[in-house]
Formats: sequence, structure tokens, C-alpha cells
Amino acid sequence: MAEHPASLPVAPEPDRRQALDPAVVQKAAQWMARLWADDACEADHAACRRWRAAHPDNERAWRRLQVFDDKLQNLPQHAAPVLMEPAAKGGPSRRRALQVLAVAALTAGALPVLRDSQAWLGISSDYSTGVGEIREIALADGTRLLLNTASAIDLRFDENLREVVLRSGEILVTTSPDPATPPRPFVVRSPHGTIRALGTRFTVRLDGDASRVAVYEGAVRIQPGHASALQLDAGQRSAFSSRHAQPASRAFESEAAWTQGLLVAENMRIEDFLRELGRYRPGLLRCSPEVAKLSVTGVFPLADTDRALANLELALPVQASYRSRYWVTVNPR
Repeated sequence: MAEHPASLPVAPEPDRRQALDPAVVQKAAQWMARLWADDACEADHAACRRWRAAHPDNERAWRRLQVFDDKLQNLPQHAAPVLMEPAAKGGPSRRRALQVLAVAALTAGALPVLRDSQAWLGISSDYSTGVGEIREIALADGTRLLLNTASAIDLRFDENLREVVLRSGEILVTTSPDPATPPRPFVVRSPHGTIRALGTRFTVRLDGDASRVAVYEGAVRIQPGHASALQLDAGQRSAFSSRHAQPASRAFESEAAWTQGLLVAENMRIEDFLRELGRYRPGLLRCSPEVAKLSVTGVFPLADTDRALANLELALPVQASYRSRYWVTVNPR
């Protein structure tokens, strides 16, 4: 059996009857999945140790996952075939991630939380990206998809429909005429409804309780789950929930600059800038209230967020303070 990463001195097993916050269990599972990845580094192990030491519940969740993982490892292979077999997509590392997330689901009743976690989405979806990763996918019908940071999709293509299910994050879709006869509709499905492409290039982003759509070529038809449909033409955008769609407004190409690895800020408040930049780096990125309302204009690289922060320091009287690689606060200079 593989040695557990970031091991600390053995302590008595905490009382199993005491409930754990499912969000804490989720975070412990994410740390375990990260440390079992092939590219885990010493900085990851150190950050995990700090997280475990930050609160007693963090350590309890970690040890509880270890206990259940030990039990899972000792099961006969036929007793847990889905979890113990290497998956076609990702090999042993994906298998270990599946195991640790399944272990977390067995503890603290955390399955509903884990089902929506990025770690789970990354291993259970057809295609996904990690934090800071942008990935292009060419579909069999000629359509091209670009997945933004921390995104996950499923594909459902059959003889009647071409459907992309957006489970997290953001995608750019450039559709292609369907080679099938008769041509099948192309639809993006989100938790709030569907977006039907009418020969087009458009983005869809999940943002809290809404899906945000911007059209750059052609048109789309938005159908919220429980509201009237709305058509967007090139140069228009909207946001919709399952019960309401906002009126169309102007879409800016700069909002899709992430497809070129860039973040374009135009009089953007620092707090909004950091929230957007933080999507492309792990850990916590925040600012003090004194600088939150300052505005910044410029073009910043997404592939090197440390350089983006350095450029921010050149543009404004602010300073990025690194408590660690994963905890950065922007303060007044």
C-alpha cells in the first residue's frame, strides 16, 4: 500500500461520532488528491501541512480520510471494481483521486458537497482543466471548444443532438456545420437552461446562480429552464438563471481575451481584478479594504499570475504581500 503523503506524527483517532463540516472533508479530499498526483511538489506538501495545522477539524478530517482509505485499500478488488480499476483516462493517479474522493463520500455524509467539488468534476467529467490551464478540444463534427481554467464538460452526441454539458467553469464554442443528414442541433446545457447555436462563436460561463453568454459571431437562442427564450446576435451578451434572462447588452471582445492567455482590465476595481486573476492560480488571492476600490487598466498575463501581480504593483501604489505561494494579499504600498 502506498505511503500517505505529508505524514505527521501519529495521534489517537478522533471521536468518529463528532460531526465534521462536509466542506472541511471536501478540502481534505482535495489535498489528498493533489498530493497523490504525479506532479505534486514539496510546496504542495508544505501547504497541506499548514492547512492541517490551521484548525483541529482540518487534522480530524485528514486522519478520518486516511482511516477509510486504508479500509478501501484492503478491500478485495472485486468488491470495489470501479474504484480499484485504473481508469482509461488518467491511469493510476486518477484511480487514487477516485479512491480518496470516494473515501470522503463515506465520511461525514459529504457526498453532495464532493459531487460539486472541482476535484471530483475533474476526474468524473469527459474533459476538464485544472486551475490556470486552458485547453482546446476538437470534436468529431468539426466544432472546436476552448476550456478555460477549472472547467469541466460532458459530451452527449447521438443521432438527434450534439450536446455539451457545462459542469463548471467557462468554454468558448466555435461551431461547425454538422456532417450528419439531417443536421443535428448543437446545444450547450448549463444548470440554468440551454444555449442553442445558430452557426456561431460564443462563450458560456457558470457564475454562481447564473450562466453568462456572449456571442461574437452568428447567434444563439437561450432557453432558461422556466422562462421565455431569448435570442442573442453577434456582439450581444446576457446572463440567465432558470427563471429569468437579462435583456441583451453589448459584448466586448476583451472579455474573451482569456482565449489568448490574457486578462484585459478596463477601469476594473482591484477587488474584481483579483477575483478574476485568482481563478488562474491556486490558493487565496485577496486585497485589503484600503485598495479594493482602486481602478486598474491594462493587459495582464494569465499564464504567469505572479508577473501579473508585479505589473499591478507598477501600475498602482500597491504591494503584493506573499504569506506563501498560496496566500497573497494586495495592500497599500
